[in-house]
Amino acid sequence: MADTTLTNANLGATPKTPMPLAQGQRTILALDLGTTTGWAIRRFDGLITSGTVSFKPSRYDGGGMRYLRFTNWLTEIDRLSGPIEAIYFEEVRRHVGTDAAHVFGGLLAVLTSWGELRGVPYQGVPVGTIKKFLTGQGNANKQAMIDAARQRGFSPADDNEADAIAILLWAIETRGGVQ
Repeated sequence: MADTTLTNANLGATPKTPMPLAQGQRTILALDLGTTTGWAIRRFDGLITSGTVSFKPSRYDGGGMRYLRFTNWLTEIDRLSGPIEAIYFEEVRRHVGTDAAHVFGGLLAVLTSWGELRGVPYQGVPVGTIKKFLTGQGNANKQAMIDAARQRGFSPADDNEADAIAILLWAIETRGGVQ
């Protein structure tokens, strides 16, 4: 299993003020896909948890091991916190490097096939939409995203986790972009 940054339940990114409970809440997973994947989940009971997980291969791993680990991680999250009823992910259209583009594409392929196989709807959210939602600026830098997540009562370890929190909050507050 991949290593996570959330090692103590008391140190997680759960907000100090609970989110308002809605009738018939669904379990929603939000992801910032990459070698270090940021994640945030709102369970059916309203509890929000977040963290990061690394899918960096070891020197002895074959080329597909990071994707198998991601598949197993999704299944484990679904088993422990689910059933997952919707997945939102950061939809990146431009990557700085070729390796990052390949990793993103592979993780996205796994995510979409995992969702299709289980009948879980998924939706990409453009980077600018996420940044504008959380900070008010569509071109906010990484530190601004972390600071904005902290202002909302979360404690993200890095920008990956902050982005996942932003995606989750966007999905909850806009009902997946409907509002």
